[in-house]
Amino acid sequence: MIKVVGVRFKKAGKIYYFDPVDIEISQDEKVIVETARGMEYGIAVVPGKEVEESDIIAPLKPIIRLANEEDIQRNLENKTLAEEAFKICEEKIIVHQLDMNLIDTEYTFDRNKLIFYFTAEGRIDFRELVKDLAAIFRTRIELRQIGVRDEAKSLGGLGCCGRPLCCSTWLGEFQPVSIKMAKDQSLSLNPTKISGICGRLFCCLKYEHETYEGILEYMPEVGSIIKTPDGVGKVLDSQVLAEEVKVLMDNKDTVDIRKFKAHEVQILKKPKKTQDSNVHEVEKELKKLED
Repeated sequence: MIKVVGVRFKKAGKIYYFDPVDIEISQDEKVIVETARGMEYGIAVVPGKEVEESDIIAPLKPIIRLANEEDIQRNLENKTLAEEAFKICEEKIIVHQLDMNLIDTEYTFDRNKLIFYFTAEGRIDFRELVKDLAAIFRTRIELRQIGVRDEAKSLGGLGCCGRPLCCSTWLGEFQPVSIKMAKDQSLSLNPTKISGICGRLFCCLKYEHETYEGILEYMPEVGSIIKTPDGVGKVLDSQVLAEEVKVLMDNKDTVDIRKFKAHEVQILKKPKKTQDSNVHEVEKELKKLED
């Protein structure tokens, strides 16, 4: 077992693990750590805990010290300087007539590097822009192109649920999301109803998908012929979370529709798979929204 501390550098950012060495660190304490790009200022969101060595990527970088008042002040100054750099970079983008959208600016803690995050439709030749920025700020310049999900995470906003975006408030890492998740949850395949402000499928499709998958393993599909305690029937509808199916009973004289729990029925025949051409086209469009 090895002791680690989880550190975040941005709000809702990815958690990175470091070696606390001999420093006792409590949750939400500010720390200075060594990273691949030099010293960085972060917040300990996971206090010291023991984990298996196989669960981490060795060797761990060390935590140098708890942040002091000088470090905290420097971090605030870096943010102020980054805001000023953002405005200057926007002006230079207009001067160079580049088709790119500046999203965020960040100084490393030691100010050895200034990073500009942007989005663009394709590749951008920003060599002249980098030269201008390097001459102004007298430090290493990095322009980093990010995706639309990262853009939403950085800018924030409100989702259709009325709450702040998950990605900008607590979701540390993006998980792959697919249209299969929407289909398994019987959601509308209308792109406008299952995609977020980033234009990609909702991240929250992932949250309950494992539960749906577990239930769907033994739930009969719509159109299946099943055996029930009251006889043979055909599945008209299913309520996955309630684990219930609505069944048209095999009664030639009257229309008899009943509900049964999934564990009460036995599948005799599964329905044939048919794909409506319009549905197929919609799914092709939705594939473009997967990430």
